[in-house]
Amino acid sequence: MIDLVLVGIGTGNPEHLTLQAVRELNAADLILIPRKGDDKADLAELRRAICVRVLTNPAIRIAEFDVPRRNTADPDYRRGVAHWHDAIAHAWNEAIHANLPRGGTVTLLVWGDPALYDSTQRIAARLNPPPKTVRSIPGIMSLNMLAAAHAIALNDIGAPFLVTTGRQLRDHGWPPGTDTVVVMLDGDCSFQHIRADAITIHWGAYVGMAEQILLSGPLAQTGPRIIAARAEARARHGWIMDIYLLRRHAGSVTEGG
Repeated sequence: MIDLVLVGIGTGNPEHLTLQAVRELNAADLILIPRKGDDKADLAELRRAICVRVLTNPAIRIAEFDVPRRNTADPDYRRGVAHWHDAIAHAWNEAIHANLPRGGTVTLLVWGDPALYDSTQRIAARLNPPPKTVRSIPGIMSLNMLAAAHAIALNDIGAPFLVTTGRQLRDHGWPPGTDTVVVMLDGDCSFQHIRADAITIHWGAYVGMAEQILLSGPLAQTGPRIIAARAEARARHGWIMDIYLLRRHAGSVTEGG
């Protein structure tokens, strides 16, 4: 039996780790590092760098495992994701059994925060046998990093904001009841599917990392620049993580709200 600890690491900058995160990493018996293929080798390397930087306990074992790829051809999105999560849980089980057969504390370094658009906790629920305990250590969220990088507030005074995905924005338009929308997990620049009138966009890629790219301004003019910058960055690095905030101004009208 294991105790599983999910440690949010923000965007991979060791300076953004909380003191709690550092303490939990040093209390682990085994730290698992996922490998997501050569095109995303930087993500594993950043996790290795964090371990080198903060670990003071030489007894901790570090093991790496390959993350199965999701079958994007499945027309049922949720079914495809569920099968993918099953495969990842199986990879976890194999890595844990091979490296910690007598049990102990297993820690995974989770990009961002385990509570925001991350499926690590859902995958943990698929482990067999289930862990004795599962604990989640919060990390700096990418929307915090985006706001800090642009020196903006996420919300207007007394007003709500909504966090959603590119798929939701593309399929359903502007969410009703808010003038500020933060969009994550958007591989298609879904802001192209809303009317750009009187909307400001604050976009960031690799926020908080050395590769950080920031663009902001009126959506009509800035959107094409973002599309070009995103394509160039993805081609250069082989992967990209980006996030953006859309804010519409009084009197504007957008598709879907």
